[in-house]
Amino acid sequence: MGYKVAILGATGAVGREILKYLEEVNFPVDDLKLLASEKSAGKYMEFKGEKIKVEKVEEDSFKGIDIALFSAGASRSKKWAPIAVKSGAIVIDNSSAFRMEKDVPLVVPEVNEKDLKWHKGIIANPNCSTIQMVVALKPIYDLSPIRKIVVSTYQAVSGAGLNAIKELVDQTEFIIDIYKAYKDKLEDFKYIPYKNLPYVKEILKPGKIPYQIAFNCVPHIDVFMDENYTKEEWKMVKETKKIMHDDNISVCATCVRVPVFIGHSESIYIETQDPLKLEEIYLALEKAPGVKLYKDPRTYPTPVDVEGENKVLVGRVRRDLDNDRAYTLWVVGDNLRKGAAQNAVQIAESLIKLNLI
Repeated sequence: MGYKVAILGATGAVGREILKYLEEVNFPVDDLKLLASEKSAGKYMEFKGEKIKVEKVEEDSFKGIDIALFSAGASRSKKWAPIAVKSGAIVIDNSSAFRMEKDVPLVVPEVNEKDLKWHKGIIANPNCSTIQMVVALKPIYDLSPIRKIVVSTYQAVSGAGLNAIKELVDQTEFIIDIYKAYKDKLEDFKYIPYKNLPYVKEILKPGKIPYQIAFNCVPHIDVFMDENYTKEEWKMVKETKKIMHDDNISVCATCVRVPVFIGHSESIYIETQDPLKLEEIYLALEKAPGVKLYKDPRTYPTPVDVEGENKVLVGRVRRDLDNDRAYTLWVVGDNLRKGAAQNAVQIAESLIKLNLI
């Protein structure tokens, strides 16, 4: 039995990955509709060797659709999700529009698949950084409840969309060209005056990322909110508590954009309720669905390793030298895949498995 599937935001970075992943796992698609804004309508995308025309999303776009996979931003989700549900579709939304709504389950199938049973038509896909963190931490939480999480993220530019990828490429090419022109003076970097050239500010001006991203790190993702935290950081705090069903977890996040195309990395410090042995943690991570453990401390995952990878990669697992209930992990995930597209499709697969569609 196949399902009628629609992808809203099909031409974006995540939409393209959803399309790719649906084909990769041979999801039972009976009919596929690709939807986007008027700007992208008319383009063609390929699925299983067939070229499909992207349509402009309209009021009747979701009639007859069983599953609608949304990745078009919060404002469009708020507008079109209720319309899709009214048309009879189940919406799996990748934006932040509904994540903290009480009647909307926020789901990572490896962690809280059962929450799908109480959906009312809309299911929220968590933030990419939250997804990979909870996949890695749930096996440890099951050994002993986690009482504190301190996480620093190193997030790829693809998390900000295709324009941010272009921004990194353009800035990098520009700066490298300047350094090539001054290659005879590379022994003394401070005399390479690219920042003083009159046209540099225009080329390196902020776009999707609020500061120059090439050869830089920017501790600012999304807008600033209460208590000097950014929205991205608040997402990790609130979403983790909701997914884990534990408001007692203390979460402190610092989210940083780095000049990497694909792959979010996280340095995570946790404190558990009870002391655990490292071997217990290793065994739990080795058995955990969706996790690949690098047990040897001298080998570890990097963003280069994770592109196209379906699992969350975990390495550098070690204990706090002064606290027998505290541990540190290094976690890397493909933000476009597991952090967005794959998780959304896994939710759809879980709906089928649980006979909820």
